[in-house]
Amino acid sequence: MAVTACSAPGASSDAGAGGDTTLVLYNAQHEDLAQAEVDAFTAQTGVKVELRNGDDSELGNQIVAEGDASPADVFVTENSPAMTLVASRGLLAPVEAATRDQVPAQYQANDGSWVGWAARATVLPYDTRVLTAAAMPASILDLADPAWAGKVGIAPGGADFQAIVSAVLSLRGEQATADWLTGLKSNARIYQSNSAVMKAVDAGEVETGIIYHYYWLKDQAEGAPNSANVALKYLGNQDPGAFVSVSGAGVLKSSRHPEQAQQLVAFLTSQRGQEVSAQSTNLEYTVASGVASNPALRPLAELGAPAVDLTALNGPQVVTMMQNAGLI
Repeated sequence: MAVTACSAPGASSDAGAGGDTTLVLYNAQHEDLAQAEVDAFTAQTGVKVELRNGDDSELGNQIVAEGDASPADVFVTENSPAMTLVASRGLLAPVEAATRDQVPAQYQANDGSWVGWAARATVLPYDTRVLTAAAMPASILDLADPAWAGKVGIAPGGADFQAIVSAVLSLRGEQATADWLTGLKSNARIYQSNSAVMKAVDAGEVETGIIYHYYWLKDQAEGAPNSANVALKYLGNQDPGAFVSVSGAGVLKSSRHPEQAQQLVAFLTSQRGQEVSAQSTNLEYTVASGVASNPALRPLAELGAPAVDLTALNGPQVVTMMQNAGLI
């Protein structure tokens, strides 16, 4: 039996209402957070969800390659450029208006093709044994200065760093971004992940780096095994280094179960779905239905994040520019 379309987004329904329906979710978010969300969704609706996990770029390009033949019903990302890529190929159905109404305009695509449901803040971790907050750069662009040679850790192969570069490109333009990447090529040591960058700062391999906020917060909550010597610099002042990256959710136009797929996206942005995220150990920001983020997080309103058009973040161009700079 299909879930009724007239239900409010994320509203409760009988547990058996999903019948034998199983949605396929292409998931680029943290697997444990996605699993917690779909478990709560299934408990509420009876609609089962099969997770197929990968990273943003991998799954985004897979959907593009599969086109209308994709088995995916819903696509969920960590960062928005992969979602924008899929939307640009006309592969997403419009998100229902009631769902979009749950999400502030700055956290969704302006064409209605997808909505945000979580977010992460860009931060600079620094070694408290050699640096103070006052000694940290005022802008993320300053890390290209020769004064930081050999002192910066980055993970350029990951979707997280590439999303940050896409924000720099959107806010500062192509030439400034190219110059920044060239400077990072000279200054930075390359690591495989945000976690590895933070560990390198903690170990004294580098003095600072570029990561998202929750890697440090999660490690601190676990007793700080990899961040005892690390603090975070929030740049603020609408600097590109204060970029807030949005995790997106969208329904594939080719979905075999469009009604239930829309309901899953509605659930992610509903009060219940946002509460699941807020209670998660992932410590990402909630962005919808007025649900407060975990109190351990610095409030979004205090981050001084720049205004970025999420639909203008150009992942393919960023990859090309990073290749030209020799970072990937």
